[in-house]
Amino acid sequence: MALTEIDKNLLRRCLAEEPGAWKDFVDRFIGLFTHVIHHTAHARSIRATENDVDDLLSEVFLVLLANDYRVLRNFRGNSSLATYLTVISRRVVVKKMVERRMAEALGHVSTQSKLENIPEERSRQHQLVEDQEEIQNMIKQLPPADAQIVEQYHLKGKSYQQISSDLDIPENSIGPTLSRARIRMRDTKPKTRSL
Repeated sequence: MALTEIDKNLLRRCLAEEPGAWKDFVDRFIGLFTHVIHHTAHARSIRATENDVDDLLSEVFLVLLANDYRVLRNFRGNSSLATYLTVISRRVVVKKMVERRMAEALGHVSTQSKLENIPEERSRQHQLVEDQEEIQNMIKQLPPADAQIVEQYHLKGKSYQQISSDLDIPENSIGPTLSRARIRMRDTKPKTRSL
């Protein structure tokens, strides 16, 4: 998609530091950046709290403002501005999430604050025990590849990263596979009669 006249004008106004231009820029793209944050967190099995989203939005905007709008000045118009900003914001968000994970691994940051694994371990363990027998019965209704992923995640308690490594499949394909499997299992689940 090509650069639109609206975005071209907005970019020109920002780089010229016209009054109100930055506010218009933020209003236009904050939804995009928020979506990138949520999508990236979901793909990495991370729950981003409201505070995390605010922090990551701040990081994205700091990068865009740094060095007299250097990132925006480097935009050559070979794609839409939204596409360019998606790539930039995703890089910033991934970098910050990796830094956070490394800090947690080194013990510099509490793992209970901010970016927490989904689902939380306690509720996950409770769910495993409660649903294990039912899952084993319903798993037989799934295609073998889906059944393997469901079994690894729900019965063996493995993370997306472990499943990806064990089954040699892309990590970002696991969530959608589990969602499809849950829908299929729910649809084949025997209905209980109400009294």
